[in-house]
Amino acid sequence: MTTTAPRTFVDVHVLQTVPPSNLNRDDTGSPKTATYGGVRRARVSSQAWKRAARRDFEQYLDSSELGTRTKRVVELVADAIAKRNADAPEADRLKAAGEVLTAAGIAVKEPRVKKGETAGPAESGYLLFLSAQQIEALAVVASESLATGEKIDKKAAQALIKGKNSIDLALFGRMVADVSDLNVDASCQVAHALSTHAVETEYDFFTAVDDHKAEDAAEDAGAGMIGTVEFNSSTLYRYATIDVDGLRKNLGDDEATSRAVAAFLRSFVRSMPTGKLNTFANRTLPDAVIVTVREDQPVSFVGAFEEPVAETVDGGRVRRSVQRLAQHATEVQDAWGGSPVASWVVGGGSRRGGPRDGRRAREL
Repeated sequence: MTTTAPRTFVDVHVLQTVPPSNLNRDDTGSPKTATYGGVRRARVSSQAWKRAARRDFEQYLDSSELGTRTKRVVELVADAIAKRNADAPEADRLKAAGEVLTAAGIAVKEPRVKKGETAGPAESGYLLFLSAQQIEALAVVASESLATGEKIDKKAAQALIKGKNSIDLALFGRMVADVSDLNVDASCQVAHALSTHAVETEYDFFTAVDDHKAEDAAEDAGAGMIGTVEFNSSTLYRYATIDVDGLRKNLGDDEATSRAVAAFLRSFVRSMPTGKLNTFANRTLPDAVIVTVREDQPVSFVGAFEEPVAETVDGGRVRRSVQRLAQHATEVQDAWGGSPVASWVVGGGSRRGGPRDGRRAREL
């Protein structure tokens, strides 16, 4: 009988209430929504929260452990070359950077410009995710080629991009359409955040007063402009999971893997997309967080809210959402087994909980 070795997954479930806000807009400027359980829900895309988490990494992870996602990779490598070969003309550094990227299989080309404008440095045809160490390694090879005039070896250049993954790259992955060998499978999955209840989009009609005009009593001190901003308010259910074994494979180091899991949990829980933040000042922290370690498979508890939560005289949406989440988690475990290896519940005020396995919950 063949047995499958257990894998380690870390699931994180977050309930978070946001006041009137527009965290994540669609192409018309409206807050994103989705239909779930037959009703319209507030939605924040997974991409928006992943970027918020990546930006939050910068606060407490060293830049050498992070990466950059950009089309302007030629400039990025050229800047790294300049640290080693500052005497080389800029044009030569850019050329060497383009050559090492091309050797690695990354197609670069001149950017599109409007008539009469001067084209800048070459760019990749798509956003490319490179770690700081990969950029540095490419710059070393390009600098040597620039100094010696020797042609860059293609296999060696590709090997530089395959290894030395940053924490964010190891978590969120990379797809390179031109060279599939450079792809990195994401070890982290993030769901679109959904409100636990039905929502309706509301409109803020605003006016802006012309300060100078208002000082002239002889003139009509009316609005200088008028407009509308769409918004909603919601209690969101957020979910993400980390395949720890996949993350270990991407990073190649136990200590780095542990640091990456801790970094993601902290940033996913505490970060927030910045859409219309200046307009609504909607920055909040979670009402409740559940973190579980599993060895069977990741499990989302979004089914707790297929029937939308409704406000009652006994409590608002937050309390009822917390109760619904706890009840659903228990029902899933009772019905299907597969108890988590460990589980921590953290909340504020009357919603505060403790670790289910008896261990002390660490501060996120």
